[in-house]
Amino acid sequence: MPTAVIADDEYLQRDELRRMLSEAWPQLVIVAECEDGSEALDAIVKHQPDIAFLDIRMPGLSGLDVARATDGKCNIVFVTAYDVHAIDAFNLAACDYLLKPIQGQRLAQTIERVQNKLATGEKSLGLLQMMETFEKRLSENASKERIRWISANAGKSIQIFPVEDILFFESDTRYTRVVSATDEGLIRTAIKDLQKGLDAEQFWQINRGILVNMHAIARAHRDEFGGIKVEIKGCKEQLKVSQTYAWRFKGN
Repeated sequence: MPTAVIADDEYLQRDELRRMLSEAWPQLVIVAECEDGSEALDAIVKHQPDIAFLDIRMPGLSGLDVARATDGKCNIVFVTAYDVHAIDAFNLAACDYLLKPIQGQRLAQTIERVQNKLATGEKSLGLLQMMETFEKRLSENASKERIRWISANAGKSIQIFPVEDILFFESDTRYTRVVSATDEGLIRTAIKDLQKGLDAEQFWQINRGILVNMHAIARAHRDEFGGIKVEIKGCKEQLKVSQTYAWRFKGN
């Protein structure tokens, strides 16, 4: 039976898409529902679904990032709330899109298109150039307030970290370390919440619990077990890159 992943940071949108799919395509098995791009990429690596329904705008990794990382291994259907005139280019791409709020007739067309791809073994290849153009267009129109500084507990004092001075964030189940070249502190904000206010082009997620300032990366190398680690400028620590995010460090 065909399998799919749904990724959208809004629960109601995920729930509605799942409901509509269950009615229009009962044979489709939803193997994972994700609330951000990182979870979506993890789910795709784990479950290897036939289809991924990806919201364009999600915290952390965008739908474009996830599509790039999957490298055509599953069929991609993009979901967006933006006006249909902004995505005319999708009609020329080897993928499909759904405009929010999703209409039943439009979903039926998407399902038919995806079923044809599955029947012929065709994947969603060759979409990245069009997606990058669309992503750029959205970015030009986006107005998102960015975090400029972080207030963190450092022993008995409060340390103020300008965002540009932060080397990396590292989370466990309770706290997130904020590390600069000269100091560090603790905050209670989770990685996925930090991502909403940070520039995704500057702060890269390299595993589930670490965001690293890409300007602070000195080099990346493979260890004796074949895993990737990054060395950070001004810091003796080496940070482990999970397999999910290894694509960031592959040469072109």
